[in-house]
Amino acid sequence: MSDEIPDFQSTLAQANRKKMAKPKLVTRLLKLALLLIVLGFATWGYMKFEARWITVDSIDLPNEKFPVRRSFRILHLSDFHFSDHVPLSYIEESIVLGLRKKADVCFITGDFITTKISDDDFAKYVKVLGKLTEKVPTFACLGNHDGGKWSSSANGYSNTERVEELLQEAKIGLLENERRVIYVKGQPLALVGLGDIWNQRCFPDKCLRKKSEGGSAQNPPTIILSHNPDSKAFLSEHEWNLMLSGHTHGGQCKIPFLGYAPFAPVKDHDYLEGLHTWEDRLIHISRGVGNLHGLRFNCRPQVCILEAKAP
Repeated sequence: MSDEIPDFQSTLAQANRKKMAKPKLVTRLLKLALLLIVLGFATWGYMKFEARWITVDSIDLPNEKFPVRRSFRILHLSDFHFSDHVPLSYIEESIVLGLRKKADVCFITGDFITTKISDDDFAKYVKVLGKLTEKVPTFACLGNHDGGKWSSSANGYSNTERVEELLQEAKIGLLENERRVIYVKGQPLALVGLGDIWNQRCFPDKCLRKKSEGGSAQNPPTIILSHNPDSKAFLSEHEWNLMLSGHTHGGQCKIPFLGYAPFAPVKDHDYLEGLHTWEDRLIHISRGVGNLHGLRFNCRPQVCILEAKAP
């Protein structure tokens, strides 16, 4: 039996093919890594851009759920989050955009700051907010970053005195677990401001009537300012018509097409932005003006105009 003669040419070609396959695989992996890096930087750049790309949205409030005798316009602002990532010039820009809509009253639903502010920045902030209150009556509630138990654990103030002073000097009416009647173009409104639930300062029984206590058709519509929309869990038994909230930033980073916001800081992810009907009442959640870490994705910052319509 004779030995087979080795096919050296075939063996050599096969070895060369194997040598060529490895560089091709490495090249493809390098190209993929480069592509991912470029996409990552592009996404990061867009998120930085979107964080300053303000939209101004107008929304009608249905009269059957928010019954008013005179039409008026509400400017709803939220979550300024003054910080290194959100400069006062940008906050001022959002205020100017809102004022152009000629609102009759302005409500701000908390988180004026992200962390502690210097005396110099405090004085500058008062001037920026003053440009708003010079033009339109403005009222506010506080958010989780504005001072308190939770705030102190996040590099903020242990109490709300600093932000209270800021709002007082800027002539913004602050309500914390407080009710007052205001008039907007002759329309009486019961305005209630609640404390923040993360700071354990939300006490609706101090300022809201229970349904069981009975009401009158002559009572003015009630608006609640409450930073966190999750506070609705404490308000089912109380009488009110419209709650204004922020806190969510619209999710801050939302997956396109799916609408999923994995970082939304609320328990109920069905209430991240926009106007909702809840137990025959209205809740409006603003995506807010500012942000955390200077980033947003698929949820642009927002200035809101709410149109209250008489029949």
